Amino acid sequence: MSSPRGSVLAGLAPLKPAVLTYLQRPGLLASVGLLLLRLSIGVMMIHHGQEKLADPQQFANTYVASLHLPFPLFFAYVAGFSELIGSWLVILGLLTPLGALALTGTMATAAYQHILTAGLNIYVLELVVLYLGGSLALLLIGPGRFSFDAGMAPELLAGMETSSSSFESEWAERSGSLTPLAIPVKAFDRAD
Repeated sequence: MSSPRGSVLAGLAPLKPAVLTYLQRPGLLASVGLLLLRLSIGVMMIHHGQEKLADPQQFANTYVASLHLPFPLFFAYVAGFSELIGSWLVILGLLTPLGALALTGTMATAAYQHILTAGLNIYVLELVVLYLGGSLALLLIGPGRFSFDAGMAPELLAGMETSSSSFESEWAERSGSLTPLAIPVKAFDRAD
């Protein structure tokens, strides 16, 4: 009987080529560029997350309340932890899509809040849009070769192949389904 981890990995086996392409596609120079982008966005966003968590009530009153969201203090903590944890994930290149998604979400919300309160004021929006663009680029392009994700992916995905075959045979045994067999077919001659 296979483990639950093996079952999950077997279900993800068709995604293996796409995941490897996402993590290892960029060349050397592009990967250096992605590393620099990850470091610059991550290091700067840590500051914003710490600032929110230093006085979450003030952030909730000043920014979250203007969005008319319920539980502003809760969303202040969500924003602060999203920026803090998301920044570390982006810096390390560990679960990068999750970290970049967290940063993208907070920056999209910040852009909306700034447009709502100040209109299309470029001086208010420029920093938010730069962070939003950078985190969205990391989300779409991937972390590059110099990341924990790219280093761990081949090993993790190698387990999919072995788990996939054991999962399929176990599934066939449990469900009682028939497995297809190749049957040789003899060509018939019309003269017979």
